[in-house]
Amino acid sequence: MAEAGSVNVGRGREEKEPEGLSQESAPTGTTISRVKLFDTMVDTFLQKLVASGSYRRFTDCYKRFYQLQPEMTQRIYDKFITQLQTSIRDEISEIKEEGNLEAVLNALDVIVEEGKDRREPAWRPSGIPEKDLRSTLVPYFLQQRDALQRRVQKQEAENRQLADAVLAGRRQVEELQLQVQARQQAWQGPAQAAAAPTTTSFGVWPTELGRMTPK
Repeated sequence: MAEAGSVNVGRGREEKEPEGLSQESAPTGTTISRVKLFDTMVDTFLQKLVASGSYRRFTDCYKRFYQLQPEMTQRIYDKFITQLQTSIRDEISEIKEEGNLEAVLNALDVIVEEGKDRREPAWRPSGIPEKDLRSTLVPYFLQQRDALQRRVQKQEAENRQLADAVLAGRRQVEELQLQVQARQQAWQGPAQAAAAPTTTSFGVWPTELGRMTPK
C-alpha cells in the first residue's frame, strides 16, 4: 500500500491537472443571479473533484485489491464518489440554510441593480470612527425625530377635534336645558292661574256669601 501511495504521488506530479469546465459567456445586458452562480460553482467544483480523483488513481492506491476484485473495486469507487458528492452537497445546503445565504445573495443582487442608476459616488469610510459613526447615525436620528414630530402633530390634531366635539356637546346640553326650563315655565303659568281661588264682584268668597244669606 505504501508503494502504491508513493507511485500515486509521483504520477500525480506528472499528470496534467484537469481543465476547468468552459462556461458559456452570458449575453450582453443580462445579469445572472448570484445564487445561480453559486450553484454553478459548486457543480464545477464537484466535477473537478471527481476528475482529480479518477478511477485510475483509485486503483493505483488499492492495486492489490483491484487485481483480486476488479469489479468490486469499480462498485466501491462508484459508491464512494456518489457518497462524496452527496455529502458535499448536504454540507453546502446546511451552510446556505444556517447563513440564509440565498436570501443574502438575492438582496445583494437587488442592491447591485439599484446601484446601477446611482450617479453619485458610493459611501466610503473616512478612517475616523467617530466621524463615520456620526455620519451614519445622525441621518437615522433625524429621520426618527421627523417621524415622531409627525405623530405628535397628528395626535394634537385629533385631540383638538375631540375637544371641539366635547364643547359642541356641552353647548347642545345647555341649549336643551334652556328649552326644558322654558317649556316648564310655560306649563307652570296656566296651571297656577287655574289653581288660584276666584272672588265675586263684592270681594267675598262664594262660601262666605252662603253663610251670610238669611235662613
